[in-house]
Amino acid sequence: MELLRNQSLYFNIGVEPPLYFINSNLLSIVKSGLCYNHDLSFTEDAGMREKSILVTGGSGFIGRNFSAFALTQGARVTILSRTPEFAVRLLPEGVHVIGNLHEIDARDQFDTIVNLAGEPLADRRWTPARKSLFIDSRVNTTKAVVEFFRDRDQKPDLVISGSAVGYYGHSDHRVDETSSSIDCFSSRLCKQWEDSASGFESMGCRVCYLRIGIVLGEGGALARMLPAFRLGLGGPLGAGQQFMSWIHRDDLISLIYHCMNNIKLKGPINATAPNPVTNREFSQTLGAALSRPAKLRMPQMIIRALFGEMGNELLLGGQNVLPKVALESDFIFQYPELNSALRNLLSSPID
Repeated sequence: MELLRNQSLYFNIGVEPPLYFINSNLLSIVKSGLCYNHDLSFTEDAGMREKSILVTGGSGFIGRNFSAFALTQGARVTILSRTPEFAVRLLPEGVHVIGNLHEIDARDQFDTIVNLAGEPLADRRWTPARKSLFIDSRVNTTKAVVEFFRDRDQKPDLVISGSAVGYYGHSDHRVDETSSSIDCFSSRLCKQWEDSASGFESMGCRVCYLRIGIVLGEGGALARMLPAFRLGLGGPLGAGQQFMSWIHRDDLISLIYHCMNNIKLKGPINATAPNPVTNREFSQTLGAALSRPAKLRMPQMIIRALFGEMGNELLLGGQNVLPKVALESDFIFQYPELNSALRNLLSSPID
C-alpha cells in the first residue's frame, strides 16, 4: 500500500535549526507532499464509485492523497482551495479545482464533504496574528461551508470533518473518544473546529469528526530526520516521555474510506494506530530500523527558545490515544505497530 510522499517543513523563525534538531516529533506537524503510487486494495463495492466528493483544503497532504485515491475508485472529486492555481499544479488530472464555493453550480450535488481546510500550525512560531489565522482558516472556513449548504436544497449525506488529537491537550493517560480534554490552545482550536462543523448535523447529515494523529509517510519529516539518524545523531525531544499517537498514511486513507462505507459511524473518531509510543520509543525504533544509535537528546530549554508555545505544545506535549471507535467498528489497521510502519516506509528510497 504505497501511497503518499511528504514534503519538507520550513521553520521561518529567522534561523533554521541544525539537522540534528529536526527530530521525530516533527512528524506530527509537518506539511507533506504526495506520491500517486496508489495500490490500496478494497473489495469491490459502492463506497466511492460514482460518488461526488467535495474536499476542502484538498491541496494539503491528506486532501491531495485522498483525492488521488478517490479518483481511482471512480469518484468525482472537486477541490476547494484558497490558491486554485497552485492546487491545479499539485493535483492529478481529473480533479476539478475551484477557488470559491459560489463556483459550484446549483445543479451540482455532493454525496460527501471531506473538510480538511486549515493553515499549517508549525511553519513558524505562534503569534497572536498566526493564532487568528489558524482559527479563521479552520473555524470560519468551515462555518462558511456549512452556511453555503444550508441554503441549498441538496445536502450532503456525509461530512468527514478534520480535527486532531490535540483536542485532548497534553496527557500521558490513555484517552479515547469519550475522554475529556486538558485546556490549551491546540485543544481549544480543535473544539472550535469541530463545533463549527456540527451545523451539518442540524441539516440531517451524518458527521464524522476525524481526530488525526501524527501521519507517517515517505519523504518530508522522515527525509529531514534521516541524515541525522543515519549519522547516529538522532534522539528524543526533551525527556522523551511525551506520547506520540501516530498513524501510517495508508491506514488514514483507509479509515476515511471506512467512514464512507459504514453508515453507523458518526461523531468523534480517533485516526491513530492502536499502539502509541513515547517520543523516546519512537526515536529508538527509528534508530533500530536504520541500525544506528538514537541517543542525542534535544534539551527542553532549546526547544522552548526556538519554538516558543508551539514547541511546548506540539513537540514537548503529546497524547496517548486509543482509536476505540475505529476498532469497535471492525476497522483493520494494516500497520498497528510502529516498527512495521517505519520499516514499510523505509523499504523504498526516501529523497
